[in-house]
Amino acid sequence: MLEILKGGLQALQDYIAYHVLTCLIPAFLLAGGMVSFVSKEAVIRYLGIAARRLTSYILAAISSFFIAVCSCTVIPVSSGLYYQGAGVGAAFIVLWVAPAANILAITYTGAILGYDLALIRITAALLMALAVGTIMSSFFSREEANRTFTFETSEKRIMKKQDAILLLLIVATLLAPNYLIRKGPYLHKIYVWLIGTAIFAAFAAATKKKEDIIAWLRESWWFVQIIFPLLLAGVFIVGLIGKILPQPFVARWLAGRGLLPSFLATLIGAFSYFATMTEAPFVATLMKLGMSKGPALALLLTGPGLSLPSMLAIIRVFGFKKALVYIITIIILGTLVGWLSSNLIFK
Repeated sequence: MLEILKGGLQALQDYIAYHVLTCLIPAFLLAGGMVSFVSKEAVIRYLGIAARRLTSYILAAISSFFIAVCSCTVIPVSSGLYYQGAGVGAAFIVLWVAPAANILAITYTGAILGYDLALIRITAALLMALAVGTIMSSFFSREEANRTFTFETSEKRIMKKQDAILLLLIVATLLAPNYLIRKGPYLHKIYVWLIGTAIFAAFAAATKKKEDIIAWLRESWWFVQIIFPLLLAGVFIVGLIGKILPQPFVARWLAGRGLLPSFLATLIGAFSYFATMTEAPFVATLMKLGMSKGPALALLLTGPGLSLPSMLAIIRVFGFKKALVYIITIIILGTLVGWLSSNLIFK
C-alpha cells in the first residue's frame, strides 16, 4: 500500500517539477490572453456556430497542429476559445488535435517508431477531429443555437497587431523548451522558458496599459482556479494506477487484430497521463513486448489526447454532458482506428 501511495506522490512531484513552469503557466496566460485580446466577433465569425462547419473545423485542426501541449495543458486554450465564442465543435477539435497530433509529437513518433506510423497517426487524428467536431456539434446543437448572438460591428480583424505578437511570444515560450532542448537537464528548459517569459513580459509592459494587463491576468487566474486543482488530483490518481497495473500483464493483451486489443490500448491511453512525446517511448517498449501496431496507434492517439486528469478538468470547464460525449467518442473512435488499421494497413 505504501508503494502505491509513493507512486501517486512521485507522479505528482514529477508533474509539478516538469510541467507547471514550462507548460501550464504559459498555457494559462495564453488562455487568458485569448479571452482578453481576441475579438469575440472574429472568433464567432470564423469558429462560431454561424461559420461554415467544415471551414471552422479545418482551421481549428490546422492551427492545433502547431500547439505542442499535453491533454491537460490544452484545456485552458480550448476553453478560452469556447468561452470567447467558438463553436463547441471547433473548441473540442483543438482539445483533441493539439495533444494527439501536434508537430512535435508526430516528429518524435517518426524518430522512435518510424515515419509510416507517424503519418498514419496524423491522418487518423485529423479524421477523428472532423468526427469529434461533427458529433459534438450535433449533440449540443440546441445549446449552441442559444449561445449565438449578433454584433452590430462588421469588424473582421481577429485582434490588434500588438496583441497577436504578444500571444505569439507566449506560444513561442510554451513551445521553445521542448523544441530547443531535446536532451540534457530540465534546468536548461527552464532557462529557455525564463528568456521567453522575460521577452513577452517586457513586450506586454511596453505595449499594454496597466488595466489591460490586470484584466488579462485576472482571466488567466480564473482558468488556474478552475483547472489546476483537478489536474493535480488526476495526476495523483494516475500515479496510483501506474503502480497497480503491471505493464507485462497488460502487454499480453495488446497483441492481435481483434477489437479487444485496440479497445484495451485505448482505455490504457485514455486513463493514463502522457506528457507530450512521452507516449512514443512507452509504446515502443510495449511493442518490444509484443503489442501490435494497431493497438499501438490507438494508444499513441488516446494516450496524449486524453487522460484522467484532463477528464476531470473537462468536466469542470465544459460540464459533465459535454465531457461524457467527448470521452465516449474518443474511446470509440480510438478503438475503431486501431482495429481498422490492424486489418487494413498493418497486415
